[in-house]
Amino acid sequence: MPEVTVYSTKNCPYCRMAKALLDRMGVHYRDIDVGLDRDAAEQVVKISGQYGVPLITVDKEVIVGFDAPRLQELFGDGADGEIYDVLIVGAGPAGLTAAVYCARKSLRTAVVTEQIGGQALESWAIENYMGYRMVSGEELMKKFEEQVRSHETVHLELDRITSLVAGNGDFLATTSGGRAFHARAVILAQGKRPRKLGVTGEEKFLGRGLSVCSTCDGPLFRDKTVAVIGGGNSALQTAIEMSGIAREVHLVVRSAVKGDEVYRKQVDEKKNIITHIGWVLTDLVGDNILSGVVIKDPTAGKREQFAVEGVFAEVGWEPNTGILDGLVALNEKREVTIDINCHASTPGIFAAGDITSVKGKQIVIAAGEGAKAALEVYEYLMMQG
Repeated sequence: MPEVTVYSTKNCPYCRMAKALLDRMGVHYRDIDVGLDRDAAEQVVKISGQYGVPLITVDKEVIVGFDAPRLQELFGDGADGEIYDVLIVGAGPAGLTAAVYCARKSLRTAVVTEQIGGQALESWAIENYMGYRMVSGEELMKKFEEQVRSHETVHLELDRITSLVAGNGDFLATTSGGRAFHARAVILAQGKRPRKLGVTGEEKFLGRGLSVCSTCDGPLFRDKTVAVIGGGNSALQTAIEMSGIAREVHLVVRSAVKGDEVYRKQVDEKKNIITHIGWVLTDLVGDNILSGVVIKDPTAGKREQFAVEGVFAEVGWEPNTGILDGLVALNEKREVTIDINCHASTPGIFAAGDITSVKGKQIVIAAGEGAKAALEVYEYLMMQG
């Protein structure tokens, strides 16, 4: 058996996916938390030339990121063909709640997700979820996950669905990990993914200083200078969190800071957060590794360049509907169009949470919609016989 090492961080969903896949394939590996081990964090950059986790070494081979196809090629035994009553795509508040309600109806349920917790994991402090005065997204989603895992009829799989097709009265999903899931009904709950910055150097420096997951990569930038791009709650929370890790944080805001007052006050109180309001990021610069950014003030016609070793993109989210073209109707925002009872345009497919056309994008709303979708699935399956 080859020597396998996984360099990871505590809150990285892709690290969890990689380790879950290795566990399922019976691969023994050494797990190193680079958030706790500073020397290991530096080693990650030396080995891969990148500021990103997971990093997996298999003997002398270096695998950057969650490369399920390569891990499957090295250690896997091919796909399977289990049949479920319902397949839930995604495990954020909507997907996890739907799973619990499906289990209560004794439905054999598969939940396939890239990460457990979804966008909620990006919230460092949640103050508007009933039953908690304040809770982190990680803590809340752990409670959700624990409840799901307590039900024997629910199978929770950390993997990425790459294809979803309708068959003769059922649905077939295939994953990047080489698995196949058949189901009589589907609940789409895969939420949203980070929006791209759309600036020069974005593709070049992704993973080489540019990160879209502060909870994953933040510990790699300890005592360094970083920039956070955006002015909403996610950007402010990231700036606040990184102020306790990085030496200096530049918060670049295109127009106005739009986050909640509680976060604005915390940003103002942090001595190592420098806010650039009315400035726009135009370029990421450097050789092989990011070394700086260029920002401009469109009103004054000024441009500035300053040195940073990391950039965190927090400029919003877009629906994660890439695998759904031709399968269900999408609106102009590429959200899944649903009726009041979570039915999508294709019979047997339901949707809940931020992926849908429902206007409110809140954890409590997503959870409620997940419950509705599960109850509708049960009624649909009972009518099918």
